[in-house]
Amino acid sequence: MTTSILLIRHGETAWNAVRRLQGHIDIPLNPEGRRQADALARALAAEPLHAIIASDLQRALQTAQAVAGPDRTVQQDVQLRERCYGVFEGMLYADIERTYPAEFAAWQARDIDAVPPAGERVAESFRQFFHRCTDGIAAWAVRHPGQTIAIVAHGGVLECAYRAATGMTLESPRDFQVKNASINRFTFANGKLALQSWGETAHLEQLVLDDIV
Repeated sequence: MTTSILLIRHGETAWNAVRRLQGHIDIPLNPEGRRQADALARALAAEPLHAIIASDLQRALQTAQAVAGPDRTVQQDVQLRERCYGVFEGMLYADIERTYPAEFAAWQARDIDAVPPAGERVAESFRQFFHRCTDGIAAWAVRHPGQTIAIVAHGGVLECAYRAATGMTLESPRDFQVKNASINRFTFANGKLALQSWGETAHLEQLVLDDIV
């Protein structure tokens, strides 16, 4: 049976706004992110969601809790966390490039087996991350055959799902955007993800209009 998946990136954080790498550091939503999460909740109010699942990092969890409201439970899954970047975490992109030029170059060149230096946590390669999060998505889909589920995760997780669903190689440059609080629709059947729609953000644009008025 086919599972329908709404895959959602968390709302904005203060670190998103200044291009500071988060990884596994547990940063909450900023005020804009909370507004985005509320707009997302309104947009999904009529969706027949049988389960709401989130990364256990609070930026994803807070977004999912807005969608769930007071009457539904959010299930948490560490497999849906963002990629772990080791010592890069907490640094501005510009500072990573200056401090770790060779490692930054390998990352930007999409060396999918390169592993950033360890910091407080041991980093993972893009290949390791890809298998970790796509396996996590698949496991939830298998648990809910014929149903519709919402998974709230991170930009990197959504990128991996997009690549898996479209057959895009891991080495190829990312030529698509992954926007905060966007809705991205997939199906899962016979062990495979398929992309139905990408980057729904009309609910956020309406929020901006409401704020102006």
